[in-house]
Amino acid sequence: MKRIAFLLLAAATLAGIVAYRAHASGQSDADSSPIYGVKIPAGYRDWKIIAVDQLLLAGKSDQLRAQLGNDIAIQAYREGKLPFPDGAIIAAIHWTRVPSEANDKVLNGPFPGTQSFVIGSPVNVQFMVKDSKKYAASGGWGFADFKNGKPGDMALHETCFPCHTPAKDHDYVFTHYAP
Repeated sequence: MKRIAFLLLAAATLAGIVAYRAHASGQSDADSSPIYGVKIPAGYRDWKIIAVDQLLLAGKSDQLRAQLGNDIAIQAYREGKLPFPDGAIIAAIHWTRVPSEANDKVLNGPFPGTQSFVIGSPVNVQFMVKDSKKYAASGGWGFADFKNGKPGDMALHETCFPCHTPAKDHDYVFTHYAP
């Protein structure tokens, strides 16, 4: 009887530890991208800037985008190292682009006709995680797309690697380092 009680106590303790660790990390499997299992990396907003760009899709999208890299990705960019080493992570944050009347009022005095644009609402954040063994079937990269902190669905993630295939010669990465 003592043995059964001990086993039940041990199982309950283990379950509690697992539940606590999942809660403490702030992420569960439901917070992972389908197919690749990529989660939002802690502290990614503090990473260094790789580049900033604008995307205009006729009639569909007008976005400002910032690409950030963890230390491994930044070092690879600076050294021109391809393929990227395992552990490199690239984040792409996307926002709508909106006109700034306040900036225009200030700038139009010294610079007549100036139009200023700033970030609007968030669109999504995407990640590429380099692990040449785990993601061998997708060029060594795992992909993730999150909107409001939640991963997109399977259909969305099925488009990630095919979209990056044209950039095969740059290790499937579109973004080039801005000097």
